[in-house]
This record gives sequence, C-alpha cells and structure tokens, in this order.
Amino acid sequence: MGRRIIVLSWAALACFTIVAIPDALGLHAVDGVAAGISLALFLASLPIWFYAFALVLVRSTRGDDIAVASWVFLAGSAPNDVRRHLLGATGASIVIALATAWANPFGVLVPMFSLGMAALWGARHGTYPARPAPVAVKGGRR
Repeated sequence: MGRRIIVLSWAALACFTIVAIPDALGLHAVDGVAAGISLALFLASLPIWFYAFALVLVRSTRGDDIAVASWVFLAGSAPNDVRRHLLGATGASIVIALATAWANPFGVLVPMFSLGMAALWGARHGTYPARPAPVAVKGGRR
C-alpha cells in the first residue's frame, strides 16, 4: 500500500545525491545539472503538496481527525516501516542538502519533495480516528 510513493521518494533522493555530492566535491561540470535537478524536485513538490492537502481536507470533512503531526510526519497514522522509509528519505535529503548547500544553494529546496511524499502517503493511506462529536453547550454561548 503506497509502495510507489516510498520508491519515488528514495529515487528522487538518489538522483539528487548523484549530482549534489560530485558538485560539492568540485566537479563543476555538473553545476547546472545539480541546480536543475534541485529546482525540478522542488517544483514537482508543489503540486504534490497541493494534492495531498486537498486529499486531507476531503478526509477531514468526512470525519477523520487529522493533525499535521499525523498527516505529514505520520505519527500514529502509518506503520513503522513506512514512517521510517519516508522520514528517513526526508532526513537524508536534509543532511545532503545542508552538506552541499555551499556548492548548490538550490539544494536546500529538495527536502520539500521527500516531505511532500510523506504528506501524500499520509493523505492517501494514513489511518486516522474519527473526529469526536462536538459537545453541546446548554444555555447558549460560554
């Protein structure tokens, strides 16, 4: 369930790593490629975030009790192995982006893709409790 999202998250990290590290080590022939991949992954993350947010809104209006921690960071809404993979890819992309930021400043945008994939998984496959019924207040306003 949601395996393609996990694979895509790791594949994007691999593409970024393959160009970011040689660029940071001084292989200037990949400067443009590293910047291009970084920007492409960030731009690809934007519709992913919008789509995941729309899915979460729909699920919330249907009665799921969803918080950001359970949606994006998969706290309690995903199996441990899924959470470990998606947040592991996010953590690795943060480390690589920070370690190579001096050579490719656009690299700091890349973790938005991995985190967006976690948000997408949470929106599509996460399990959430039902929202508690509102408590009626007698006598009007408080």
